Amino acid sequence: MFIKREIHVKKRLLTALAISSTLLGSSILGSSVALADSRDHIEIVGSSTVYPFATVVAERFGKTTSFKTPKIESTGSGGGFKMFCAGVGIDTPDITNASRAIKSSEVELCKSNGVEEIVEVKIGYDGIVIANSREGAKMYQLERKDLFLALAKDVPNPKGGETLVPNPYKTWKEVNSDLPDVAIEVLGPPPTSGTRDAFAELAMEGGCKKFGWIKDLKKTDKSRYKSICHSVREDGAYIEAGENDNLIVQKLQVNPNALGIFGYSFLEQNEDVVRGSMIEGIVPDFDSIADGSYPISRPLFFYVKKAHIGKVPGISEYLAEFISKKSMGEEGYLSERGLIPLPASEYKQLVADVQALKPL
Repeated sequence: MFIKREIHVKKRLLTALAISSTLLGSSILGSSVALADSRDHIEIVGSSTVYPFATVVAERFGKTTSFKTPKIESTGSGGGFKMFCAGVGIDTPDITNASRAIKSSEVELCKSNGVEEIVEVKIGYDGIVIANSREGAKMYQLERKDLFLALAKDVPNPKGGETLVPNPYKTWKEVNSDLPDVAIEVLGPPPTSGTRDAFAELAMEGGCKKFGWIKDLKKTDKSRYKSICHSVREDGAYIEAGENDNLIVQKLQVNPNALGIFGYSFLEQNEDVVRGSMIEGIVPDFDSIADGSYPISRPLFFYVKKAHIGKVPGISEYLAEFISKKSMGEEGYLSERGLIPLPASEYKQLVADVQALKPL
């Protein structure tokens, strides 16, 4: 099933990229007419982390309005942006979900293909957890430095000095004598995933900076610094498990010695079978992510193609449902699914910006 879904997503991506050159020569007005005539539902792509939240909203939207339920595909944040930025027209998505903010290069890609106005919607916060099966070793107590040493492609030479060597660590105990004598085996997202981007920036780079001489490189050679801190080993210790976080949870149940990387909401929904590791003494839970004390937390977003609003039926109404208090509020139904709500002042500003369709 997952293979078929992946093939379908790849076909959608190729189609979106193929039409971009045609759309460059088309006016937004011409595309808008095609949209109105040819599509009667919202199409959404993007982040696997945001996918379950968007799905809940879409299902409620479909049941409580006269509009059709939006179609949502989990393509990963990076793949979603490529499809979203391919142009304006019926063969491109209206919305893309993202577990990281859009990059400047992606904004430029959008502009080059005629996607001039993009509305950003920050929906709340999420923590990235490193979890293991409850049938495996006890709860791991990790430092970000441990994660960097365990998963980086090249690490500081254990013998000392300011040099790098291919990662020699085979077990967690070799990384840190306080950790279990268990082989390093981590199931995580691929490079197209926003969770992977955020993990590299918040967890691995956070540990990488513990080495002063590497931290100093950020001022003198930023490219090399990022390469050292963000490059993941490719010798089998890190296993790319695709864009489906539920699949990682399932694989952890089969392999009690492995660890998995995914969003907090998946931990909350599966806490009967997996548990999150403590990171620098902090347990990943609703409160620690909400107050910012959990070290590996990030905001979640979706982005809307303004040119499609008013042309594809229901986009404005879908936005209204998503940003409503009953959805995104402190007592909203998304918080019941593991989304950490925005602080009151931030939420108020977000609602004002979205209602005004304020572009980036």
